[in-house]
Amino acid sequence: MREFKERIGTRSFVLFSLLGPILVLAVIYLLFTMGGSHKQEWKVLVSDSKGILENRIMLDEDVSIQYDFVDAVLEIEDFRDGKRYQKYDAMLDVNEKVISNKTAFVFYRNEPSVRMQTMVKYQYERRLEEIMVEETSNLSIKDYLKIKQPLNVSFKNVYDPNDEASDLRGWVGFTYGTMIFAFIFLFGMTILRSVSKEKSSRIVEVVLASVKPNQMLTGKLIGIGLSAFIQFFIWIVVIGLGLYLMRETLFPDMLDPANMSAANLSVGDESYQERYFTVKEYNEFVNLIYERIQFFAQTGYFIMFFLAGYMFYGALFAAVGATMGSESDGQQFIIPLIFLLCFALFAGYNFMNNPESDLSAVLHYLPFTSPVVVMVKLAQGYEPGHAYELWLAFIILLISSFIMLAIASRLYKNGILQFGHRLRLRHMLKWLRKT
Repeated sequence: MREFKERIGTRSFVLFSLLGPILVLAVIYLLFTMGGSHKQEWKVLVSDSKGILENRIMLDEDVSIQYDFVDAVLEIEDFRDGKRYQKYDAMLDVNEKVISNKTAFVFYRNEPSVRMQTMVKYQYERRLEEIMVEETSNLSIKDYLKIKQPLNVSFKNVYDPNDEASDLRGWVGFTYGTMIFAFIFLFGMTILRSVSKEKSSRIVEVVLASVKPNQMLTGKLIGIGLSAFIQFFIWIVVIGLGLYLMRETLFPDMLDPANMSAANLSVGDESYQERYFTVKEYNEFVNLIYERIQFFAQTGYFIMFFLAGYMFYGALFAAVGATMGSESDGQQFIIPLIFLLCFALFAGYNFMNNPESDLSAVLHYLPFTSPVVVMVKLAQGYEPGHAYELWLAFIILLISSFIMLAIASRLYKNGILQFGHRLRLRHMLKWLRKT
């Protein structure tokens, strides 16, 4: 309770509990707003010397593209350098044989987005279709569009038709794993500093007069771990509430699956092209967050591996703090611990790119790396009949945590009252053998 109260009442705990999830929500908001909702606006000058388009491309005005026409041949240099043309972002050159050769050129000043390129191409092609239908058939353009419907072709992996093993989902798992080790490092360092502070101030000698070393170590791990769990719970609540409010208030239209379904598009509607490209530009990240991630299941497994990983690394941090003879010794041993944590993150990234390699199979069960790797694999999806791999990795991590706790308990018991020594491997081996 002493450890818990010391952590829960600090200003840094409160700030990190509130500002941390707000920062995460801010990043998600930026990804939402920048991932497909931005619409570039263009002013296009159409050079149509033969009047093929009859000074018209769209029946209704397009808010994102404004077309102006000039009935003359306009050279590229004139458009580029002429003062009267500087207000235009691009020039569409309509050659006199475009109906037969189906060739067009658009000269731009600044490279347009893929959306803008596709929109100009579609609108120009649509206008040429209207002209050809009027000249070669008795059909109305509305009847023609009923015949000519776009073909939506989706390419699917025969081994993953539901696209469960996508890179985006892997990154979600990697983010979960990164959060595990971020919390482990933060509170592991808290454990190490707490142990070293009590040892250097000699207050531990007074405390050990009333409690056993094992009880003190266990209380420290549980108290600090409980504060970490509460902080994580606050993160879940704030982020979950924030995502819900984003869906309901900031992005109700963009996140509505009904608005994103190509089946709801009316071919005869003049706003067809805009709605069609809205579907094509549907933010994959938004779809991932609200449709494809099973947050409850993923978060449940996150808590399991976080607790087991915290016990494993927390005991390691406590052992280092108890055995060091001075603060400089502790700082030297922090570097290998940081290396282990960074290696675990590398293992998760490596698994995303090489999930079938032998190294990935080993890292999946290695207790130092399994929390990140399992989160990535869980996000991508275990193959049918292979769910036992997840539980096997968890059991190995849990057993390793208890072994590490036993080792840390022995080192803590025999090293916490040792002062002024130079920490060496033979000292640790000696303390491990000593009962």
